Amino acid sequence: MRFLRRSSAEQTATDDSPAEGTDVGSDSARDRTPGKGRATPKRREAESRRRGPVAPPPKTQREAMKRARGNKEERRKASRERRERMMAGDDRYLMPRDRGPVRAYVRDIVDTRRHMMGMFMPLVLIVFVTTLVQNILVQQYATLACLVLLLTMLFEGTLLARAVNKRVRAKFPDATDRPLSLGWYAFTRAMQLRRLRVPRPRLTPKDFHKIG
Repeated sequence: MRFLRRSSAEQTATDDSPAEGTDVGSDSARDRTPGKGRATPKRREAESRRRGPVAPPPKTQREAMKRARGNKEERRKASRERRERMMAGDDRYLMPRDRGPVRAYVRDIVDTRRHMMGMFMPLVLIVFVTTLVQNILVQQYATLACLVLLLTMLFEGTLLARAVNKRVRAKFPDATDRPLSLGWYAFTRAMQLRRLRVPRPRLTPKDFHKIG
């Protein structure tokens, strides 16, 4: 009977199917990217390899104390180095408010002048001492002297702020610093004693002619 027998077309299709499967398999095998052959290292392992071998833990308490003392000395040395660079005016170690050529120029202007505002800290000490003196006359004179000095400081600070802004605009026409900010920066530096200024002054009142 013919329905039990496959036709020649069906038999041909069946015979061709393995060949097609073989071609597809070979194509997929050819397109497959070969693996690395090793596991991807973890981030902690990669960082440890970059840092080098880790020192073994201390075996005795004396060794631990010695190692801690060495680390403490290294931190102190690094701190002293940062402090010295900051006092020298290195921009990498200065506070954000002190960075830049404009602020350095303002510091030079302040440091090449003598200011009554530098008496602010001694003034505070004098006021404190007069409060301990049980003499009304001394307290009155001290209060009057403090008031006069404060008014002088305000007047001098205003003149200094105007002079600083004028010279900064002439030397740095493209500066974006606000006049009030520059004036306050100059005022606060002038109020400090010279030896306590940070960074350390690089000019003296004798170098006034060096300011451009």
